[in-house]
Amino acid sequence: MTEAADEVADLAPDDVPYSLPWRVATLVHRHRETATAVTLDLDVPGWRGAMAGQHVDVRLTAEDGYSAQRSYSLASPASMGMAAGDATSERIALTVQVVDDGEVSPYLTEDLELGDQVELRGPIGNWFVWHPADPRPVQLVAGGSGLVPLMSMVRTHAARGSSAPQRLLVSVRSPDDALYADELDRPSPAVEVTRVWTRSGPPGWTGRVGRVDAELLRAACFPPDVAPRVFVCGPTTFVEAVADALVDLGHDADLIRTERFGPTGV
Repeated sequence: MTEAADEVADLAPDDVPYSLPWRVATLVHRHRETATAVTLDLDVPGWRGAMAGQHVDVRLTAEDGYSAQRSYSLASPASMGMAAGDATSERIALTVQVVDDGEVSPYLTEDLELGDQVELRGPIGNWFVWHPADPRPVQLVAGGSGLVPLMSMVRTHAARGSSAPQRLLVSVRSPDDALYADELDRPSPAVEVTRVWTRSGPPGWTGRVGRVDAELLRAACFPPDVAPRVFVCGPTTFVEAVADALVDLGHDADLIRTERFGPTGV
């Protein structure tokens, strides 16, 4: 979940525990992913851990009392179950894609400096989560910044040494828009990555350029007869097209989890 939602996702009412306390998080590191996206590492005292795929609410408050909040997916691996007092269990990573005319993302990506603080609450969401103890194959399909919560799953898979086969199909416009490029371009026995460029590929690219379709899903994804867990995240039109195509290819709709983002109109 990124502020490209400004932001709203497929969450049941029970997935938004408004009784969760707001915590003060401190920026300890920032890394520019692309010209318009930044990963923020935050220390969150009292953080109780999270599952892969969950998100947090971030709130900014101006001196005049006006406040705005948006939801952002966790990019960091799951920390649920880590030993109490482990400093890494209180550190999270958010990847923020700037949104034109956004109220929160421009500040987080351009103005937030090391040592600055923001308020956040979470983790939120129990629907779009992957558990590393699940042995069945896991298929991830990302459109644009929809990669963020899926990256948490990729990192959790590696950190926990999961033996579940894992594949990631990620679609972006061009290499300039690719999040986590260095990490995903390194060969890894933990995850099989397929890239799709919808506008232009890198220099020397001889593969296809275009949108994800049924033919590509059939070739790049686990076949339905192995009953993979499937997670699809991205813009609404992307998610709907991919989920429909997967069902048409024979995948069990009950094994497909989706999270989408789009403007709320607010």
